[in-house]
Amino acid sequence: MATAAASGGVPATAKTFLGHPRGLYMLFFAEMWERFSYYGMRAILIFYLTKHFLFDTDPAYAVYGAYTSMVYITPVIGGYLADRYLGARKAVLAGGVFIAIGHLLIALVEGPQGQQGFYLNGFYLGLAFIIVGTGFLKANISVLVGQLYPREDVRRDGAFSIFYMGINLGAFTGPILVGYLGERVGWGYGFGAAGIGMLLGLVVFVLFRKELYHAGAPTDPALLATRTPIGVSREWLIYLGAVAAVGVSFLLLRDRDIVGGLLSIFWLLVVGFILYRAVFTLPKRERDRIFAALYLIALCPLFWALFEQAGSSLNVFTDERVDRHLFGWEMPASWFQSVNSFWIITLAPVFAVLWTWLGKRGLEPSAPLKFAFGFIQIGLGFLILVAGAGTDGAMTPMIFVILLYLLHSMAELCFSPVGLSSMTRLSVGSMVGLMMGTWFLSTAAGNFLAAKIAQATGGEGAGPDRVLEVYWSIGWYIIIIGVIAIPVSWLIKKLMHLDTLGEDGAGHGLAGESQLAEPAAAGTRPDGEAR
Repeated sequence: MATAAASGGVPATAKTFLGHPRGLYMLFFAEMWERFSYYGMRAILIFYLTKHFLFDTDPAYAVYGAYTSMVYITPVIGGYLADRYLGARKAVLAGGVFIAIGHLLIALVEGPQGQQGFYLNGFYLGLAFIIVGTGFLKANISVLVGQLYPREDVRRDGAFSIFYMGINLGAFTGPILVGYLGERVGWGYGFGAAGIGMLLGLVVFVLFRKELYHAGAPTDPALLATRTPIGVSREWLIYLGAVAAVGVSFLLLRDRDIVGGLLSIFWLLVVGFILYRAVFTLPKRERDRIFAALYLIALCPLFWALFEQAGSSLNVFTDERVDRHLFGWEMPASWFQSVNSFWIITLAPVFAVLWTWLGKRGLEPSAPLKFAFGFIQIGLGFLILVAGAGTDGAMTPMIFVILLYLLHSMAELCFSPVGLSSMTRLSVGSMVGLMMGTWFLSTAAGNFLAAKIAQATGGEGAGPDRVLEVYWSIGWYIIIIGVIAIPVSWLIKKLMHLDTLGEDGAGHGLAGESQLAEPAAAGTRPDGEAR
């Protein structure tokens, strides 16, 4: 079946399936398998450190925090290299290769329980490959989806809905299969399954890449093929640089405290530059919008510091303190990492209808007010878990963990997609990429802070109820912050000048607001992807 409408990099005569270019479904499956591998590995990462390498929880949380922080930094660099040189297609392919190598390396160098040395360094090297590969792949595969369609194409929003459902499907199934294999069969089998998942994604991408037609091609192929002074093309120089970046990531994972310092310095420099641009180069309305966006960015680390307890302290709590028996069979703790994806898939359409219904009646909450609601819900999640938890090390019914993830998923739908959309709406065209990059940096900072909070839940001398004390405290603190943020949101809304957005053309530096408006209905992660 052919379509008469030209589709971005896809010719008008290209075959479609269910009204969309067939390349969309190729990207659907490729990204589904990539998310399968990432979230499957993430589900068992903390258990691998504590049960195989016999780490105490403090250093295990530090490794987890450094890894997840760096995963959200590298897409800023990978996105720039794709825009300037490689094109999204080559970047995605390179990223998939690096990620697959990382997963398989971890699987192959498992070693005997408790032995570190060579085996632990092999594990760090595998994580470093995944970090660099994610930098190439994470943002650029979403770019490819957008490039299949012209900016004015009415099918764009539907395309992103299809794409994001595939991502959530991978994020849901990954922890179930990888978690079961890792916890019940062998760690190497779990990580190996994650690696095979990424390889399947690569196979799909390579075999059906012709369905992308011209989408994601390098902007200047001649420049990319130009020889550099060291005798290799510019393209291969980028790949060699990526290998060097693996080495740098490896060293940072081994010396984890440096990550926090570098993040803080880089974040302050970027925010300082944005403030300089806003104050000295922009007219009043656009300056106000940048200030509003910075307010949302400032809340970002706090939100993710609490939300990302899921993969660290909440994962350990579920393993040690939750009754996971169902009909006499004990579920793997890692399976609970799929609960968030289940709620996102279930609730995203509900939130989409709700926001639309409220918007038609002029009642839809503003972005800063949705942030406040998100804070309150994430705090309530921790309080409900504490209320239902047994004291003195007693087991907690699993329903309370499920309810926590329900509230945290609802909080995510009020926060992550709204923040992404706000960055594009409030930024001027020349600063959209910079603001999105700062959002990523703030998310990375949140993941690093998450490790610090997780470390406070355990450690030497901590009693069995220490984790509950921490959850109780942070639950109340974040609710109080959310309540305070409600009246503040009215002031921030005034700075957004929503009534004149169309006149000023804010956010035109991206492929159009609709491209990022739809993820609000699909439940995005802070990297621009659902899950």
